[in-house]
Amino acid sequence: MPIDERILAALGPRALKLAGERSCGTHPYFVPPAHTRIARQALGPNKVVAPEQMVLLETDPDHARAIARPSIDRYLHSPNYTNNLLRLGFSEQDFADGGSDRLVDAIVAWGDPRTIMQRVREHHAAGADHVCIQVLSETPGDLAVAMDGWRRLAPEFAR
Repeated sequence: MPIDERILAALGPRALKLAGERSCGTHPYFVPPAHTRIARQALGPNKVVAPEQMVLLETDPDHARAIARPSIDRYLHSPNYTNNLLRLGFSEQDFADGGSDRLVDAIVAWGDPRTIMQRVREHHAAGADHVCIQVLSETPGDLAVAMDGWRRLAPEFAR
């Protein structure tokens, strides 16, 4: 496979530099739009920036965050993700107890389809070429819930 057909899941400055030099772009995971801006600046205009965005079709803030926390908790114990979040201005306290409200809200776009689409637009405004959507649910890995979520989001993405 030629180098230019690969995309790296780059987060930090050195990995983003490598993605810019040795691949056709980056597919960062567990990042807010602020990271997308950094990735675009690091890679320049001719590389692909395709962040992942966790989404949750739930409008009640407390319920949305309660559903989101189990899905993000494992990443709050992984140095590659926490170091990236520290670079973005989060603190060690934001990682406690499944993540602070501020952190959950930055990583997981929750609400109605229009609100979720606004987050996707923020990634695009920050330089994303494509935003990958991961639909979360109370039962992680429930494909039926994910399919329902994508169907509910589709009309908003078609606008």
